[in-house]
Amino acid sequence: MATKTSEDAAAGTTAAQHDDETAQGVETAAQDTAGKAETEGATVAKGTEEAADGALAEETAGGPVDGPADGFEDDAADAKAPSGVGQGAGAVVSAALGLVSLSGGWIGTVAGARQQLIGQLRTSSTAGVATQIKAVYGDSWHTTALWAGFFALLALITGVVVLARPAFGTPGRPQAPWIKSVAWAGVSLGVIGLLLAVLKYSDALLALPSAS
Repeated sequence: MATKTSEDAAAGTTAAQHDDETAQGVETAAQDTAGKAETEGATVAKGTEEAADGALAEETAGGPVDGPADGFEDDAADAKAPSGVGQGAGAVVSAALGLVSLSGGWIGTVAGARQQLIGQLRTSSTAGVATQIKAVYGDSWHTTALWAGFFALLALITGVVVLARPAFGTPGRPQAPWIKSVAWAGVSLGVIGLLLAVLKYSDALLALPSAS
């Protein structure tokens, strides 16, 4: 009977120790869970604080804060920027005037014919041959040269204005390559036409025939 009581006491002691170990394990697990939760909460709080500091620093520096707003402002700036249509039209006009200056154009032809008619009316039939040649053909030739030089000068000025326009426009906005090419063509034709007009007016090119 005494032996049975000792065995029961030993079994109760073993069960009590087992229960203590189980309780300690549960307590340790609870402490670990609480520690992990505290660590994660501190990490999230630190990230939120850093994000708030970054936004405050960016706003203080005057930089953009909202992405969509920045895109809207960029679109508004692009809408206000010149499209280059006027520069393209000016370049085409310069090239056209340069081509007209090579021949004097329709206006130059009409003006030359008018001057020839005036020379015929003002010159008597008894005038010398040199006088008739100068009045009928020379003055007409010079009038055509003057109109050709006028168109050449317009082509030159228009082309130079188109090429110089970007320097007075929106900074950082380059001029389209085709506009530059056409404007340079107009300037080149204007220089050639102006040179030919000077040579024709000074009788250095296709001078009047001699009367002798």
